Amino acid sequence: MPSSVLRADGVSVSFGERRVLTDLSLTVSPGQRVGLLGENGAGKSTLLGVLAGELEPDAGRVERPVATGLLRQEVAADPAHPVSAILEAELGTLRRLERELDEAAAALSGDAPDAADRYAALLDAAERAELWTLDGRRDEILDGLGVAGIPLERPIGEVSGGQRSRFALAALLLARPEALLLDEPTNHLDDAAVGFLVGRLRTWRGPVLFASHDRAFLDEVATGLVDIDPAASDGVTRYGGGYSDYLAAKAAERARWEARFAEEEQELAELEHAVAVTARRLAPGRARRDNEKMGYDFRADHHQQQVARRVRNAAGRLEGLREARVGEPPTLLSFAGIPAGSHLLEGDEPLVAVEGARVDGRLALDALELAPDARLLVTGPNGVGKSTLLSVLAGRVAPDAGRVSRRKGLRVAVLDQDVRWQEPARTPRELYERTLGERRAAELPLAGLGLLAERDLDRPVGRLSVGQQRRTALALIIARPPHLFLLDEPTNHLSLALASELEDALGGYPGAVVVASHDRWLRRRWSGPELALRPSAQRCSVRESHG
Repeated sequence: MPSSVLRADGVSVSFGERRVLTDLSLTVSPGQRVGLLGENGAGKSTLLGVLAGELEPDAGRVERPVATGLLRQEVAADPAHPVSAILEAELGTLRRLERELDEAAAALSGDAPDAADRYAALLDAAERAELWTLDGRRDEILDGLGVAGIPLERPIGEVSGGQRSRFALAALLLARPEALLLDEPTNHLDDAAVGFLVGRLRTWRGPVLFASHDRAFLDEVATGLVDIDPAASDGVTRYGGGYSDYLAAKAAERARWEARFAEEEQELAELEHAVAVTARRLAPGRARRDNEKMGYDFRADHHQQQVARRVRNAAGRLEGLREARVGEPPTLLSFAGIPAGSHLLEGDEPLVAVEGARVDGRLALDALELAPDARLLVTGPNGVGKSTLLSVLAGRVAPDAGRVSRRKGLRVAVLDQDVRWQEPARTPRELYERTLGERRAAELPLAGLGLLAERDLDRPVGRLSVGQQRRTALALIIARPPHLFLLDEPTNHLSLALASELEDALGGYPGAVVVASHDRWLRRRWSGPELALRPSAQRCSVRESHG
């Protein structure tokens, strides 16, 4: 239905027996830029597809402007076609206007009475659409997104998936639909390209709805955030402002939750005590005297009635509180209470020392030493060798030149970007018990780490989502912390909440930590040393970072 807003009203969507969205309602008005939040699988991409008209909901109603554009995470295109076809696929309206204007201009020489009026109307439409500057704007956008150097006649099959995504985003920005629906728009974008996109979206006049795991992008672009929440009455929970405002609101929510839980637990204990001991505490404590015998029975009976009434009242309040009390707030990820691994290695000598390491075509590093309590952030563009460096530190890759020295008895663990399981039929609980042993697993329960829901503990790990598999891999590491913990893009495939928890928890990790990441939010908040890797023709550098 044509509209100036994006609106979902009571939308429900199922895939087979799995309900993804339930009675969800949402409105995004012109000038609003709303970020979609939610756990992996919550239905963010599904909602965007419904609002774009590409997916029919099982129930509910949708409104959208006639010109509504959708950026998908994956670009479907014929690999034999030139990359210009990705651009032209979004320019149908402008190209049609161009043809109609040419036809109207040719008709001016004829006898049609309304030819001049039609030409004038089309000319006005062309000027408003800035048709004459289309090629110039195209070049500007391609340059801003970092793909200006790719010839437009190059076959789509010869460019990377990330480059295809950039061309698809460029096509949307060039076509300028009234409403924008964007699914992870900063995937495959470097810092400069993200900055260009931020500038364009901040001036967008129509409604913008986007799903993103890029916390810095959410902070820079969003005028409001919506968390897909099945427990909410309309399927969503709304927050004003950007991601920093969202974090503040969530922290306040948790503080209120913790305070209410503590108050109710105290009240529960007091009521249980009252029910258990009130009658005994208030009962007569001395024997009757002869001159009291006539009135004693009356007073005792009256006293027992009072006691019984107080006990009934306390029992009623106790039962009501048990039924209505809030649940305990979920455990936050923390390394507190987990035994340190570094104490097993005495002395202050480096855990690992690298000298003149070279991995042909992948890494060149002159020197690096990691102390037992090191904190190091490894940054640099894609392909510069961040993952290779972690593999060298872990002993998985031997350098072609140079030397790597490791402390005797050093235990290293890597949280990989892509988790692979030798036995995908095993459950997280089985893997956890095998790693720690049954006794240790009972002392430090997997559910208590705050990483996996109870329902996922006994599902085959190979059937879990990518994010849940990374959570499982993380649990196996932190329950038996290594001396050196290496994390490769740790915030990938994790929910925003868990990504923030992990970053906060790393500060208290009982050993050395090396993080390789392109995450701008993480990089901005990092307060320790940073190793900036450069292409092989340039030198790497370690500098102190202050967040």
